[in-house]
Amino acid sequence: MTKIRAAITGVHGYVPDYVLTNQELEGMVETSDEWITSRTGIKERRILKGEHQGTSVIGIESCKALLEKTGTDPKEVDLIICATVTPDMPFPATANLIADAIGATNSFSYDMSAACSGFLYALTTGSQFIETGKYKKVLVIGADKMSSIINYKDRTTCIIFGDGGGAVLLEPTTEEFGVMDSILKADGSGAQYLQMPGGGSRMPATVETVQADKHYAMQEGSAVFKFAVTNMADVAAEIMEKNNLTGDDITWLVPHQANKRIIDATARRMEVDENKVMLNIEKYGNTTSGTLPLCLWDYEKQLKKGDNLILAAFGGGFTWGSIYLKWAYDSK
Repeated sequence: MTKIRAAITGVHGYVPDYVLTNQELEGMVETSDEWITSRTGIKERRILKGEHQGTSVIGIESCKALLEKTGTDPKEVDLIICATVTPDMPFPATANLIADAIGATNSFSYDMSAACSGFLYALTTGSQFIETGKYKKVLVIGADKMSSIINYKDRTTCIIFGDGGGAVLLEPTTEEFGVMDSILKADGSGAQYLQMPGGGSRMPATVETVQADKHYAMQEGSAVFKFAVTNMADVAAEIMEKNNLTGDDITWLVPHQANKRIIDATARRMEVDENKVMLNIEKYGNTTSGTLPLCLWDYEKQLKKGDNLILAAFGGGFTWGSIYLKWAYDSK
């Protein structure tokens, strides 16, 4: 029997208009442009402004543009998966809100939460529905409005995160393209180093939790950095070894955009030249679930059919993983 694979047949992203620069952050916390740039590689990030503007806005705008550019009728979409840690509300799922807004009336939809690895998890999951032959068109979204859970008095987090994301369309192919392999991992013991403690069933919102800043993302930067440098690099190297790939075989490394030093370490571990590394961290910062689709969107015009891509990410929880992907089309 001919193997069915899930191929990305289109990608589109969305970032808000408002630009939060390092210079503006200098007036909010004790920091400097030089300090932020040298430690993270970030120069600016986008912020979604406006009343009642949630993560669904990012997903809706990305999907509308994606469906238009691929000539896809929203009623043909079978499934929508939205990777996010900043849903519009606990329920209904942000994916449901997106499906309704774009007219995907024949799809079912759900959210997936895996922090910065969310898009990897969702892309792998979406590809399974294609590979079984059950579905023909799957939208996978990675989007976050991180400004909604960031304390702009905490320089360990506010300098890093921004808002944005993107979406890809998955369709079946019997050619040797698409999602070729994936390795996904998790370690819940890392929760203490990167979490948002308030707002869930363990610590519901009260006046006291709000006053204690429990509804913001918190991290121990040095611990997270050490885990991320090791595990993101290792899993990227692992999937290459598993598929008999060398650095010369890789056309692009698509790394999670959390810290330039982590990205550099991953590229060195893979023995991939820096010219093969997708980078947009300086423009957007860390958009959590949104970084990988934003990279694919920014670099789409440089991608060619048959290109070997390694996607790698590391996120709170801890979660991490890597995908080996063969690009399925020449961009117009």
